Amino acid sequence: MTQTATAPNGIDRDALAATVEAVRQQPELAQVTFALDADWQGGCHQRATTGELRQAGAAVDSRTSRYILESDEPAALLGTDRAASPAEYILQALAGCYSVTFAANATARGIELSSLRLELEADFDLQAFLGLDDDARPGARQIRVTVHAASPTASREELADLTAAVQRRSPIRDTLAGPVEVTTTLAEA
Repeated sequence: MTQTATAPNGIDRDALAATVEAVRQQPELAQVTFALDADWQGGCHQRATTGELRQAGAAVDSRTSRYILESDEPAALLGTDRAASPAEYILQALAGCYSVTFAANATARGIELSSLRLELEADFDLQAFLGLDDDARPGARQIRVTVHAASPTASREELADLTAAVQRRSPIRDTLAGPVEVTTTLAEA
């Protein structure tokens, strides 16, 4: 990993400070909305395209890229194994958010990360999904994350404090760990 004085961990320290100050001055800038448009491809396969990013209710003009994400299930779970499963995307979302949160918080604390690797697992009970037990929870029962972080500038205790801060500050972890309102509406034909 290449480190510079102004961009340790790949995060521009000055840009981070400017972002924090901008949100401090205009708290509405902290309000962001992500969008995704998904189309069923048959069976367990679906293809989605990322949509508009909005900040403080307005489109972010600098976000012009669109990305294609596909999901499927392994053959053992009724799919054709053409893409990662939705459960793997949940783990990827958490891993991605943890990585961003680690890098930004390490940078803010003056910690240089020489490596960061995450191992993630999620346990599901498919009885509710299969209609076998209406009392069973269809969602993940537990998600486990093992963090392998190394730093030439931080002690093990500082890395433990950083890991605790990441758990408190990760938006995706909070989304998974706490209740979130999900509304589902059938559109008019």
